[in-house]
Amino acid sequence: MKGLKTNHFERSVIMALKNTLNLSNLTYQELNSVKEIAGEHLTMSCKFEDYANQVQDPQLKQMFQQASSDAKMTATNLINSL
Repeated sequence: MKGLKTNHFERSVIMALKNTLNLSNLTYQELNSVKEIAGEHLTMSCKFEDYANQVQDPQLKQMFQQASSDAKMTATNLINSL
């Protein structure tokens, strides 16, 4: 595919947990893991927002803002599922 230019950001996939889950049958260890994952998503959300505030390129800014929003939504839905 010589000469084919692709934008890495166009190929990136951003995923978010858009709904709560039924986590009523978790073990103590699984519960702690879900809490840790939720915390990591909150950290990612803050970092993506910081990146969005630092870049000038509108596409990058929008991508980081969307990633921040998705990470925060995932964390919120995980927490609300507990």
